Amino acid sequence: MTELLVRRLLIDLEQPVERHWCNGDAFLSAWFNALSMSFPVGEQFFIDSVRNGFKALPAEQQDQRRDEVQGFIGQEATHRRIHALFNAQIQKHGLVNEWEPRARERLRLVEGTDLRHGLAITAANEHFTALFAEWMLSHARLLDGCEPRLQALWLWHSAEEAEHKCTAFDLYQALGGSHAWRVKWMRRVTWIFLSDTLRQTANNLRRDGTLWRWSTWRSAVRHLLGREGLLRLSYRPWRAYFRPDFHPAQQSSDLSANWLRENARLFTPVSAP
Repeated sequence: MTELLVRRLLIDLEQPVERHWCNGDAFLSAWFNALSMSFPVGEQFFIDSVRNGFKALPAEQQDQRRDEVQGFIGQEATHRRIHALFNAQIQKHGLVNEWEPRARERLRLVEGTDLRHGLAITAANEHFTALFAEWMLSHARLLDGCEPRLQALWLWHSAEEAEHKCTAFDLYQALGGSHAWRVKWMRRVTWIFLSDTLRQTANNLRRDGTLWRWSTWRSAVRHLLGREGLLRLSYRPWRAYFRPDFHPAQQSSDLSANWLRENARLFTPVSAP
């Protein structure tokens, strides 16, 4: 079992956020903004899926997993709340969240189906966020010139995503979820996640008036496809998910634990729900 601590991040998101808050980079700001726009609805779905999966376990397995599940729910609920505050600030720049309503409509299609589908979708998304988290923590210099509160927001979220990446996967396995459906959902989630992220990023840039600037495209190519780009470095660990013997714990590093230990002043522990 994974010990998950629920933390309250000590930052103020009631104050305005600059339009190009990520070091003046229009693309990176739009990309991060797009990801944040997906978090409130996504985190709620993950919470519901894990909670439903936990309730379906035999009593003895519930006793073994209760603390981890409560920690997962507490962390995701905190992410949902704080990104809702961040989203409220960036919407003041004229950005429109078109991703969330599409996501709500798609997720309604899963309602009433085998609860393992929700867990498989959650596990796939958690793998994506874990890959993003590892890249973010290993490229934290991208945020060096940002406001300290926003730097803390994204690195704290990344660290916790890496920390709880096994929970939904383990529940899916414990409930007899098949490898075939696990990889089938990963294929679907891959297409949906990447296309929606890019679509919302482009929409953010269009509304920002920076979509067709050369500097925007140069940044996109560099940070997504360049030598140290997110998509380029994440391909192999993403592909590993399709192995029958895959487990998220196989892709681990000390970056998350190190960041949380070294930045403990930025948050305070709270009780899990």
